[in-house]
Amino acid sequence: MLRRYVTRDSKVRLHQPVFRSRVLLAYEDRCAVCALGHRELLDAAHIDADSDGGAAAVANGLALCKIHHAAYDSNILGITPDHDVKIRVDLLEEVDGPMLKHGLQERHNQPLMVIPRTRAARPDRGLLAARYERFLIA
Repeated sequence: MLRRYVTRDSKVRLHQPVFRSRVLLAYEDRCAVCALGHRELLDAAHIDADSDGGAAAVANGLALCKIHHAAYDSNILGITPDHDVKIRVDLLEEVDGPMLKHGLQERHNQPLMVIPRTRAARPDRGLLAARYERFLIA
């Protein structure tokens, strides 16, 4: 097979490394949903999306492992303003392997496992409420 390449310009979010560092520090390098503690598998997820103008502030962030970040961004997983995890109904009824069962289904109706100690670093309830509404109608 012939290999082909193209060069392209891209927009780089210069604030992202600082945002990630501050969010992971606030969550003590643990996933808020499952408490996974491997920094290389963690992301700083925006509650109010960066692409929608969401602030690069710790209160607009959640430390999430890659699977929970993808589930959050695709509205498979929602987080209530009271920090409870919700999983989309169709996924609760699905039968699949252990990742679906243990990684998602068993987290339904459970509280976040990790929340920042300082009140200022905790996720903004108003942002969580707005994001959770989008989860409910998705």
